[in-house]
Amino acid sequence: MSDSRRKLLHHLAVAGGFMFLILWFYFGRKTGFLDWAVSLAPASHAGAALTLAIMIMMVPAFLIWKYINRLVEKKLDIRGRYYEDDVYKKPGE
Repeated sequence: MSDSRRKLLHHLAVAGGFMFLILWFYFGRKTGFLDWAVSLAPASHAGAALTLAIMIMMVPAFLIWKYINRLVEKKLDIRGRYYEDDVYKKPGE
């Protein structure tokens, strides 16, 4: 497979992952999760409750996206460096 074709497929996969994140948010919003979370907080803290609910709701989606993206990069033989590789690398490696 040519390098340009691999890059195109990778870009399409990332775009698909981004669409997945948007749909996950839309689904979470339509199910009423955000409204429920805001209803638990006092009216004076509704914005903070909404922010926290969005963060909690999106964590599984970002983890799924991360692992799918890594799988696609492995299959397409895309090379790169991940931030966490440097953070968790043992000294001397």
